[in-house]
Amino acid sequence: MKTIATAILLACLSPVLSAADGAKAGQAMPKLSQLLPGASIPSTSGKVVLVDFWASWCGPCKQSFPALNQLQSKYGSKGLVIIGIGVDDEAAKYKAFADNMKVSFPVAHDSGHQAAAFFNPPSMPSSYLVDRKGTIRYVHTGFRGDKTVAEYTTEIEALLAEGK
Repeated sequence: MKTIATAILLACLSPVLSAADGAKAGQAMPKLSQLLPGASIPSTSGKVVLVDFWASWCGPCKQSFPALNQLQSKYGSKGLVIIGIGVDDEAAKYKAFADNMKVSFPVAHDSGHQAAAFFNPPSMPSSYLVDRKGTIRYVHTGFRGDKTVAEYTTEIEALLAEGK
């Protein structure tokens, strides 16, 4: 039954999913609740959103989580929502990674790979920074420590300022 429901959902989303080369700056972000059925996704309406794809086997993902926690702490009250999307096939590996990283932002398990099918992240981690109107504005592949954090900070502050 789940397979039939997934097939129907994918068929309904096929116009959206046809961008096989992945989500790009300038595209509208789809409703994550539709791509991640059953996941607890916070409201993103009117918020700046950072969608981060990760996997438990990804070394740079382990390095990025403390930075994402800090960004959430610094900018969450100002209108930033970070949502981590784990792409592990095994729920136990997804959960163990999220627990081990002491994540302070919402995470969701993309067990059906529907979100990954839309975004088509080229590497792990890959992140998508979305403005308050729901448009993807920046795409980041990989994590290069302080350099990536500086880019996130500049972009987040600019997007938060746009909403004032």
